Amino acid sequence: MNYFTRWIVIMVMLVGFGVAAEAQQQPKKVYRIGLLSGGGSPPSSSASPFELGLRRLGYAGQNVSIEARYSSGLMGRLSELAVDLVRNPLDVILAQSYPAALAAKQATTTIPIVIMGAGDPVATGLVASFARPGGNITGVSALEEELSGKRLELLKETFPKLSRVALLWNAADFGMTLKFRELERAAQALRLTVQASAIRAPNDLEAVFAEMLRKRPDALFVITDPLTQLTRKRLVEMTAKNHLPAMYENAPYVNDGGLMAYGPSQAETLERALHHIDKILKGTKPVDLPIEQPTKFEFIINMKTANQMGLTIPPNVLYRADRVIR
Repeated sequence: MNYFTRWIVIMVMLVGFGVAAEAQQQPKKVYRIGLLSGGGSPPSSSASPFELGLRRLGYAGQNVSIEARYSSGLMGRLSELAVDLVRNPLDVILAQSYPAALAAKQATTTIPIVIMGAGDPVATGLVASFARPGGNITGVSALEEELSGKRLELLKETFPKLSRVALLWNAADFGMTLKFRELERAAQALRLTVQASAIRAPNDLEAVFAEMLRKRPDALFVITDPLTQLTRKRLVEMTAKNHLPAMYENAPYVNDGGLMAYGPSQAETLERALHHIDKILKGTKPVDLPIEQPTKFEFIINMKTANQMGLTIPPNVLYRADRVIR
């Protein structure tokens, strides 16, 4: 190797060492994401759908830090949890449910907040409008008024003799109370009598369900929020045990043995919320991100449950199902 060649090799090595040293001196950006939910924490043994979704977008390992707070169905704790959460240097917060979104909104006016499962954010006053939410809040919202009527229509079509339907909802969630009122109006149009069955905490379920049965409803409609999700398996068990037809709002209930559900795809809803988070982490302000609406809806029937309960599902209803569990 002649002198000139050695000189070239030495220079290349020095440049390489310089680049490596600079890379070591400039640590990678760590994205700090908060999660505030009225539900229960997922099992620690596996990653949650939220974490898996973040991984698909490239937020995994050492480049992301997640601070999560769960109230386990106790909505009164959310304000305290939100205050504790925003003490952390967060880039964005995902708030699941209206009480969680309100608590986050009251706790910070600067950290961007992405909402999902919060009912109608305009009707509840969380945002100014769907197109221009304003402030530090954006996210995903379902078309509650249209969905309420559609779900009751499917229930009535499945059971034509239906005249009295019990509505079970979390009365500590103003967003879900507005949904309850939408269902009351939809029921009136279908000439159905509504039986209100309100819970406010996980321990309310047994007593409220027993009182509901004493009034002998023809069917049950469960309004979904983190509290009713938290009691999902027990609720499905009691409904099946009492041979009570029930309409739910999303797939997990039917997967756990519930009779039927109609609503937005949960996977798509989460995906849209995650894309909002991704845009915010890349510099977009919440005020420039309109509230999105779901585009994929699922009608699911569990025929195994129907057979066990001795219920007949009309062929025309089965034909309309996107998925039938047999």
